[in-house]
Amino acid sequence: MITRRRFKQTSSLANRLTENVEQLQRELARTPPGPERDRLIKRIRQSEIASHLDEWLSSPGLRPPIEASRLARK
Repeated sequence: MITRRRFKQTSSLANRLTENVEQLQRELARTPPGPERDRLIKRIRQSEIASHLDEWLSSPGLRPPIEASRLARK
C-alpha cells in the first residue's frame, strides 16, 4: 500500500500567499512584455483571489447555511 507523505506547514496560508505574491511581483518587475509576463500576472491574480477567499472563509461573520425546513417555518 502506498502511504502519503504528510507535511506540516510552518506558516499560515495567508502568509504563504502574501510571500508568493511579493516574490511574483519582484519577478514581474524584471520580466519584459510577453507570454511569460502574462503568466506571472495571472499567477499573481490567482494568489490574491486565494488570499481573499481565505480571509472570507476564516472570518467570524460566517454562519452555517439555514436549513430549508427552518425557512419554511418563518
